[in-house]
Amino acid sequence: MRYVVEGCVTLAVCVVCVDRCGVYGGLCYPGSVLCGWIDVVSPELLEQKPYGKAVDSWALGVISYILLCGYPPFYDDNDSELFAQILKGEFEFDSPYWDDISDSAKDFIQQLLQRDPEKRYTCDQALQHPWIAGDTALDKNIHGSVSEQIQKNFARTQWKRAFNATSFLRHITKLGQGPEAAEPEEEAPGGQSGDW
Repeated sequence: MRYVVEGCVTLAVCVVCVDRCGVYGGLCYPGSVLCGWIDVVSPELLEQKPYGKAVDSWALGVISYILLCGYPPFYDDNDSELFAQILKGEFEFDSPYWDDISDSAKDFIQQLLQRDPEKRYTCDQALQHPWIAGDTALDKNIHGSVSEQIQKNFARTQWKRAFNATSFLRHITKLGQGPEAAEPEEEAPGGQSGDW
């Protein structure tokens, strides 16, 4: 495990690429080992392609982004729009939230959020990045702005996110089982439909 400090945010980076795919010859298949948080889902998962350890690198990029600014790189209240953003893999470092973040930290995130899993940093490459292995982080206090953004962006969507993650898993499972697996549509908290 390595620690990097950007301002007063300490990010513990460890090798999260656990070999959970060994049984499948290094590849997992949609629905076989799927779990997690919908905001960190990688493009290859959304495309229902076989996937490997690169999904963990993507998740590390999303989580690092959130820890440094307080909001996710891809966000929309509409799941279809959120998934379209993730599939494009385009995101920005918005001012003023990223003004006090080092270029090295931004490069670290860009390497992890590569749209193409073949171009995406591996966990070993991430651990060798200058922001993690070197001394390129800025010494600025970002705690207040990050905390404020986390409270603003995550508290109001906690229930919706939980529902969406469950809905996504159910949707992927149905795709693997065929039409006989169709379930009646549920209603999300607040009266929102879970269909995307």
